Amino acid sequence: MGKIELQGVEKSFGKVDVISDVDLTIDDGTFVVFVGPSGCGKSTLLRLIAGLEDVTAGKILIDGVDVVDTPPAKRGLSMVFQSYALYPHMSVRKNIGFGLRMAGRPKSEIDQKVEAAARILNLTPYLDRRPGQLSGGQRQRVAIGRAIVREPKAFLFDEPLSNLDAALRVQMRLEIAKLQDSLGTTAIYVTHDQVEAMTMADRIVVLNAGRIEQVGSPLELYNHPANLFVAGFIGSPKMNLIGGAAAKAFNAATVGIRPEHLHAGRDGGVWRGKVSVAEHVGSDTFLYVHVDGAGEMTVRAPGEVGIEPGDVIGLTPEEGRIHRFGEDGKAIVA
Repeated sequence: MGKIELQGVEKSFGKVDVISDVDLTIDDGTFVVFVGPSGCGKSTLLRLIAGLEDVTAGKILIDGVDVVDTPPAKRGLSMVFQSYALYPHMSVRKNIGFGLRMAGRPKSEIDQKVEAAARILNLTPYLDRRPGQLSGGQRQRVAIGRAIVREPKAFLFDEPLSNLDAALRVQMRLEIAKLQDSLGTTAIYVTHDQVEAMTMADRIVVLNAGRIEQVGSPLELYNHPANLFVAGFIGSPKMNLIGGAAAKAFNAATVGIRPEHLHAGRDGGVWRGKVSVAEHVGSDTFLYVHVDGAGEMTVRAPGEVGIEPGDVIGLTPEEGRIHRFGEDGKAIVA
């Protein structure tokens, strides 16, 4: 079991509030991603759950038991850091089994669990190598293997892919998602990359300035952002947000429309503007259009559209795909 509940959790460093009155329930077996900009408190919140930071106020329950006063080693959690934190003089086998040896487990049990983890992570051929003989992705898998063998109630990942190149990050996020699904263990994953959040999570927790802005499935956040912050943060390229006179016709203080829901044409259009940049990436073309009174707007069009920089075009939002926000920044629900 690995149900985790946060009740009124707060964290302050002196007079600075880093986490403010957070309430959150993470069900057993769920893959949850904490996402937000740098300094939003996502890593701090993870460290509070792990016990690496003391809470200022509130409760942290694991399977119904408050663990606020329980040391990290006894919370039944395993953490994978951005840094691999492997022992360079030890083999892969010894690195994976290190925590079990420190816990005094029998050698036969350690060998069995290490070899099982190595099979899951495709590390069997590398068990007798040292970390310096491995690629970055292989080293990260060793760090994950060290977490697996402890059979934790939950895995905690603190930006584990930040040190990898782009192609390897894509491969590793798929491997981590498949691993969590096969093990069925609760996982909390911290990242500033909202693409990672969208592709890996069962549920996403969007954080901003130490507060939760919205919790939901990736598609819930994408299709129904609760406020301007979530609307502007989730999605790549990000949502077009139009205010002022250009939004008045829609009875809202701000109108949001995603680039793929905005259609470009030579004639007509709700808004007209001049193309400043056209990015042709094969499957899509991204048009960056300057619209007087609305600023720069982004259009995502399939394939090649035959529109180039300097062209004046019309932009029309797709019916039913327009997001409206009030003066307070919250979504207006029809």
